[in-house]
Amino acid sequence: MAWLGGKSNPGDTVFRGASRFFALLVVALLVAMAYEMAQASSLSFKEFGWRFIISRDWDPVSEQFGALPFIYGTVVSSLVALFIAVPVALGIAIYLSELAPLWLRKPVGFLVELLAAVPSVVYGLWGIFVLAPLMAETVEPALRRTLGFLPLFSGPNQGFGMLSGGLILAIMILPTISSVSREVLQAVPNNLREGATALGATRWEVVRVGVLPYARSGLVGAIILGLGRALGETMAITMLIGNRPEISSSLFAPSYTMASVIANEFTEATADVHLAALAEIAFLLFGVTLLLNIIARLLVWQVSRHEAKGAR
Repeated sequence: MAWLGGKSNPGDTVFRGASRFFALLVVALLVAMAYEMAQASSLSFKEFGWRFIISRDWDPVSEQFGALPFIYGTVVSSLVALFIAVPVALGIAIYLSELAPLWLRKPVGFLVELLAAVPSVVYGLWGIFVLAPLMAETVEPALRRTLGFLPLFSGPNQGFGMLSGGLILAIMILPTISSVSREVLQAVPNNLREGATALGATRWEVVRVGVLPYARSGLVGAIILGLGRALGETMAITMLIGNRPEISSSLFAPSYTMASVIANEFTEATADVHLAALAEIAFLLFGVTLLLNIIARLLVWQVSRHEAKGAR
């Protein structure tokens, strides 16, 4: 082997070259995708400029396009999903890594991760037939009775809207956040736990004082990975959010997301500027999702690096 001072094996050379080719191929694909979307959206950018991002108009008939309702719907539905999913996912991760008996960790962890394998359209159908009626008949009336003085929980009960969309997204991002968080918590060095226990800390104090502060950046990375999936989710939320390009303060009102409008209108768009507007929305979504994933990976990598230093 070359790194041991011997001659380079032809098989190693071929393997190294093939690995490098496929790794660079991924980067080339990302660059090609960004270039194609930038080219496809150039007409929209020339026509509307930066006004495209802050305009609320979306009228294909008069060819006036603005992405603000879709940006609002994407951001708010994703934040609702994080608000619901993060406490549950962190609770699952802490239980499976710190508290659960060994015989229970693998089967429960497998079942939680299995949720990520369910197709998006299945979540959407379940949402239409089960979640939306439940929200319209039970959850939304209860929220309006108790918290109706807040604009967030006012308006008619429809079952299809921002809250239902955020809830289905929360279920979908739950396995992502919990599985990555569990890996981060398991990477925390045991000497932290042993030191806290030796000082008389309880089980909860060991987790709160020793484990969670050490894994903080990795946990934030797991949450950002979940946010990245929520931002790009299409089918399930398209079937539940109502698909109306409006900005409302009520979580019960219908809304629209960037991924949903692309899925719904791309096959029906005939005007060049309409296609360009959809491509520009895709370009915005691509940039935001890519940036969030890079930040998340850096945070998770930071925890792994600290763990490696602690092991030495």
